[in-house]
Amino acid sequence: MDEKGHLHAMTTSADIDRTDVDRSAIDRDALREKYRIEREKRLRPDGPDQYLEPTGRFASLADDPWVGPVDREPVTDEVTVALIGAGFAGLCTGAHLHEAGITDVRLVDGAGDVGGVWYWNRYPGAMCDTAAMVYLPLLEETGHMPSMKYVYGTEIFEHAQRIATTFDLYDNALFSTEVTDLRWDGDASRWVISTDRGDRFRARYVAMGTGPMTRPKLPGIPGLQDFAGHVFHTARWDYDYTGGDRAGAPMTGLADKRVGIIGTGATAVQCIPPLARDAGELFVFQRTPSSIDVRNNHPTDPDEFDDLEPGWQRRWLTNFATLQMAGFAEEDLVKDGWTDIAQRIRARVMERVAAGAELGPELFARAYEDSDDEKMEEIRARVDAVVDDPTTAQALKPWYRQLCKRPCFHDEYLQAYNVDTCHLVDTDGKGVERIDATGVRANGTHHELDCLILASGFEVHMSHTADYETTGRDGRTLSAYWADGMRTLHGMHVHGFPNLFIEGLSQGGRLISNITHNLDEAGREIAAVVAHALASGADEVEVTEEGEQSWMDLIDGNVRTLANADCTPGYYNTAVAPISDVVRRNAAGYPDGPVAFFAHIDEWRRQGDYEGLEFR
Repeated sequence: MDEKGHLHAMTTSADIDRTDVDRSAIDRDALREKYRIEREKRLRPDGPDQYLEPTGRFASLADDPWVGPVDREPVTDEVTVALIGAGFAGLCTGAHLHEAGITDVRLVDGAGDVGGVWYWNRYPGAMCDTAAMVYLPLLEETGHMPSMKYVYGTEIFEHAQRIATTFDLYDNALFSTEVTDLRWDGDASRWVISTDRGDRFRARYVAMGTGPMTRPKLPGIPGLQDFAGHVFHTARWDYDYTGGDRAGAPMTGLADKRVGIIGTGATAVQCIPPLARDAGELFVFQRTPSSIDVRNNHPTDPDEFDDLEPGWQRRWLTNFATLQMAGFAEEDLVKDGWTDIAQRIRARVMERVAAGAELGPELFARAYEDSDDEKMEEIRARVDAVVDDPTTAQALKPWYRQLCKRPCFHDEYLQAYNVDTCHLVDTDGKGVERIDATGVRANGTHHELDCLILASGFEVHMSHTADYETTGRDGRTLSAYWADGMRTLHGMHVHGFPNLFIEGLSQGGRLISNITHNLDEAGREIAAVVAHALASGADEVEVTEEGEQSWMDLIDGNVRTLANADCTPGYYNTAVAPISDVVRRNAAGYPDGPVAFFAHIDEWRRQGDYEGLEFR
């Protein structure tokens, strides 16, 4: 560990290098059959409904363990723009509004500070799994150089605070404050915002960035409420019990404890290595293994960073998105696991074209399939190379396409299973049987535990979701208008809801691998529209019925997702529950992909007439 308590990567040169496989030795028919068998083990009729809302002893998951509410008087004033949500959606929008000269802006968030998911998630080992140079927004604007290729949650949270400080977004913010009602006053052309702190203030414009991952979810395992030991969710890490801190200091409170963790997704992959290091014994309950590619984290070179030319981050963002979506680019600026498969696909296409094949959808589909097979064989081979116990290694191998579940990148996770006190309890796709007062039963064996950690993630919503109702023009509610699925222009503008903007992934670019890119582009659009409305003297801006319908016709049927129904269950494909028309509509995106969408809305802004919107 370094002086800040961060874990150093437990790697060898063999771990860093690609674990090569013989392409010709891959039995692709056998691989498809293996994928099918493993998928069917995990199919459940309840799909995402297997997860539960926090109730009973877990109701406190809605509380803020980090900052208590500060006493203040209710606010009854008016602002130009209210930003509901102080994560990167609100921060990016606030920053771009500030750049446009609009400084009368208010952040509102139930958390005690900015940061969104990086405010709530303070578990040990938390870090981004997309390279910081493209994940952290507004690096040029704030002058920040990421310390590493992948930075820890502490640095991400500090960057969120940096954005808020740089653009004066703290000055008028309301933290520890939940919006309870959002209502349009047509006579005054203002939104009226009510909160749980007694506030009732007005805003000319409102942008909602409530995020796709807003609420911790609980596994629907019988007996969860009965466990008599200590239990908590990774989103509310209990350092009072474990000891240590979010910077990686040893969790001395676990030294004599038998600890269980349920889940092996992206969060668990990050917090299991420090748990394996510090717990007396650790039991990892696995239903489906994650795909663990090489991370190869390393410090950012200051000289190389200083040599970057102005505008570098947007070029990097476009390059990353292009390659991640299997497009062609002259170079790979990010050089990570997300872009690696795109480079492989390009190589396969070029091989086949050189051999006389004709460019077309079939060629690209075959190139993708072959490249994916090779990549996943390498990932499985790496498990064998790193994990000492053959039985454990076999259980840690992912049997699905790389993008069926969110890919993970880590140089300490697999190594954690070489620690004698770290035990993998693989359930062969079945999951934990039940929980009782003293522990967890899986595979017919009862494991006594002192502490149970739930790494069951967040509810992932592909459309706007909030705990308040939004009432627009003529008393129309957003929930009623969207009862059959979202209807928008660009995923942001909704007919019947003037001066309101939605920030998310749906019906736009849907770049799931780098969510902050979507949010930054949305912030640019919102700032441009608000600035135009103010400059033109318009009181209201609203998408027309025709503009909204035109967009819906364009994106109809273009469901953009990394996974599909043939994948193993996960949130990318709604746990393979039957996909309703509502889900399908909410999952729609720009037909030509995120790069084309970002270019489209950029040109839309540059033209200056904002086609589809009415200013009045």
